[in-house]
Amino acid sequence: MLKGEQSWIFNRRPVILATGVTGGPFEGNGKLAEDFDLLHEDLWMGEESYEKAHRLLIDEAIEIALNKSQLTKENIDFIIAGDLINQITPTTFAARSLSIPYFGISGACSTSMEGLALASFIINHQGAKHVLTGSASHNAAAERQFRYPTEYGGQKPPTAQWTATAAGYAIVAEQNEQNQNEPKVTMATIGKVVDMGMTDPFNMGGAMAPAAVDTILAHFKDTGRTHEDYDLIVTGDLAKVGRATALDLIHSKGIDLPTEKFQDCGLMVYKEDQPVLAGGSGSGLSAAVLYGHLLKQMKYGTYKRILCVATGSLHSPLSIQQGETIPCIAHAVAIEMD
Repeated sequence: MLKGEQSWIFNRRPVILATGVTGGPFEGNGKLAEDFDLLHEDLWMGEESYEKAHRLLIDEAIEIALNKSQLTKENIDFIIAGDLINQITPTTFAARSLSIPYFGISGACSTSMEGLALASFIINHQGAKHVLTGSASHNAAAERQFRYPTEYGGQKPPTAQWTATAAGYAIVAEQNEQNQNEPKVTMATIGKVVDMGMTDPFNMGGAMAPAAVDTILAHFKDTGRTHEDYDLIVTGDLAKVGRATALDLIHSKGIDLPTEKFQDCGLMVYKEDQPVLAGGSGSGLSAAVLYGHLLKQMKYGTYKRILCVATGSLHSPLSIQQGETIPCIAHAVAIEMD
């Protein structure tokens, strides 16, 4: 049901039945390598192009999720997914071979939680029994579309972020006696487009931070919850610059959110000695961190209730070239363990 102006309450508490998480070589050298189901040793992954490698990440993540759930593609009612590439072709080409009804969504790095919110809404209102949702990104494919090909070795400022080579997919299902111990999606807050007039495509964290804060505040207002109701509030992907900015904005509103409770996916994946500048980004990063690392921690008992806030920069290479400012958005999803 609708709660307040921007939030949904999922009374049937859909479950995240199974997940599949894949990544590239840089992620394999990072802090969360053990939380990936499959890691590749190079960016080509045996394919003819980076875009085809991007699609392979998706294919493999979906196959892993299906195998874990002991379901087949015939059991999946809908796919809700997207990526960063023009016309979301890697995701669409992956969906092409599955022959499952498909919603292609494009929310940049917010796509992971946009998809999870929509999948949970459909399941909650009995529009399906199983929905597959997720997102992916590939460093080399995204960098040459939005900035410069990595082969050029172009210099970047300290505010820039490293696009993750990763895919994270989940199967959202109706809750029943067999799966009632799985993580449950209980709420979602859909963000508004926020544009603070920034034009620097090498400072996505700073551009997206106000959108993250806007959605977090809307979630608190709509649901009546506060930060004290959550063990963790995690954004994706603000990295160092954006996380610090977001914390300042939240504190300026009189909310005493503890620093240690407010984390960011872009700071979780890579080690300190990896050259990722301000941190990680990419639509596959928050999906991989949630579906690979955070849900595992919830099952271990580290967290009982988290709010995952995925942020997206909704610009294009052409809009930047034409001098447009950068519109941003964030979607929040509450996940709980009984």
